[in-house]
Amino acid sequence: MMRRIERENTGNLRAGQDLVVAGNPGLAGAAVIAERFHSHLKTWFSGEYLEELEAAGQKAEGALEPVLAELASEITEAEPIGEGGVLKAIWNLTGAYETGVRFALRQIPVTQATVEICERFELNPYRLYSSSCALLASENGGRLAEKLKARGIEAAVIGAVRKGIAREMIVQEGQGFLERPQPDELLKAVPDYPVRKEADPEV
Repeated sequence: MMRRIERENTGNLRAGQDLVVAGNPGLAGAAVIAERFHSHLKTWFSGEYLEELEAAGQKAEGALEPVLAELASEITEAEPIGEGGVLKAIWNLTGAYETGVRFALRQIPVTQATVEICERFELNPYRLYSSSCALLASENGGRLAEKLKARGIEAAVIGAVRKGIAREMIVQEGQGFLERPQPDELLKAVPDYPVRKEADPEV
């Protein structure tokens, strides 16, 4: 049984709608790691590569909000992607509406740089601190994603809202189910970073 997550639901999320990720989940966390461990990471990456990653994280700050306001008529509901990463956002949004979801992990627009930084620290990029990212519901996710990209925001349709309560996740090995949120992966590399250390209660 799914227990409802307490959240002010201001939109209209229902089965059949597309789910779109706007922005690059985990990029902000990867940028923090690149800055904190710049000298150490130069063993594997060039200084220019790391500086570009740090700059990309800073550039993304504040870029999404005005675009979402402009495209509000295309969006039926939105959940910020922040502490705990994109998987926590999916968990929270579906829990708030007590509905199911089916999504493909590989469709989430995580940058190659984020993946490479996470591999060095054995982190899950989908549970990594994010900023200027959002999980969006839309009646026409493909059209919304194209409009976001036309305005300089990386976006992709990752799945759809479904009837029932199952949170189905398509992975390279097949299909599984989304597990409840865990502490943010950034804390494994940067324990003093100001994100919450406790996992959310099981719902």
